Amino acid sequence: MAIAENLSALKTRIKSWRQQNEVIAFVPTMGNLHEGHLSLVQKARELADRVVVSIFVNPLQFNDQQDLTTYPRTLNDDVQLLSELDCELIFTPTEEMIYPNGMASLTKVIVPGFDDKLCGKGRPGHFDGVATVVTKLFNMVQPDIAIFGEKDYQQLMLIKKLVADLNLTVDVIGVPTKRQDSGLAMSSRNTLLTQKQLVQAPSLYKTLLATKHAIQEQGETDFSLLCGQAKQQLQEAGLEPEYVDIRRAEDLELANANDKQLRILAAARLGSVRLIDNIACDLA
Repeated sequence: MAIAENLSALKTRIKSWRQQNEVIAFVPTMGNLHEGHLSLVQKARELADRVVVSIFVNPLQFNDQQDLTTYPRTLNDDVQLLSELDCELIFTPTEEMIYPNGMASLTKVIVPGFDDKLCGKGRPGHFDGVATVVTKLFNMVQPDIAIFGEKDYQQLMLIKKLVADLNLTVDVIGVPTKRQDSGLAMSSRNTLLTQKQLVQAPSLYKTLLATKHAIQEQGETDFSLLCGQAKQQLQEAGLEPEYVDIRRAEDLELANANDKQLRILAAARLGSVRLIDNIACDLA
């Protein structure tokens, strides 16, 4: 395993693989790796000859400066974890490398239709930051395959639309959410939860499951009512719900009773930590 700290080192390694006609898979991360990230690397390992993992905390996608400041940074531990997974290359760019002319007048990639719903509604500019940095990383790494987790389902859909709209030659693969035994979706921010909050946090997943059960098993079609009930359940569990929505899985538009492939998505705050989660809900 090698670590590329600059673009020249990255290009040299990528060029040598290209000359051997090897398939390259890419896993972009912000570090503080956990088993969820590692499952993405394992999937990449299955699909490609070579695996590149980037570690970069992207300031452009943070609309909350405090969140950026407190985001866990554990590079040494991350490198150790990746060394055990046959990851050929870790790319660790600096902010100056990604944004050489700063961010004030930066050319941005904007994917329409994502800022007015779900996570985009409460985090203005977040998805512009995601789309811009992912496009930059794709241009640097030039992968054949890119792996993303389904926990950030809206992000996954945004990347797929970005790739389709810009005719990028990368195959975007989503990997199911990795969960703790309690059902809590694994997240780098979980390390910021107290012991008490770690007991409360799984209520988010349990609420999603209850909503799915009401749709699939009880035939409930009043999605607005279900979302309201889910928010109440989260409040009773000590969480502060930001949204609970039932959307069409294919495009994240609001679902109705005639739709068959649904996605139930939610975000809630627990203390200073913002939790997100989602589950599929498919109807016959």
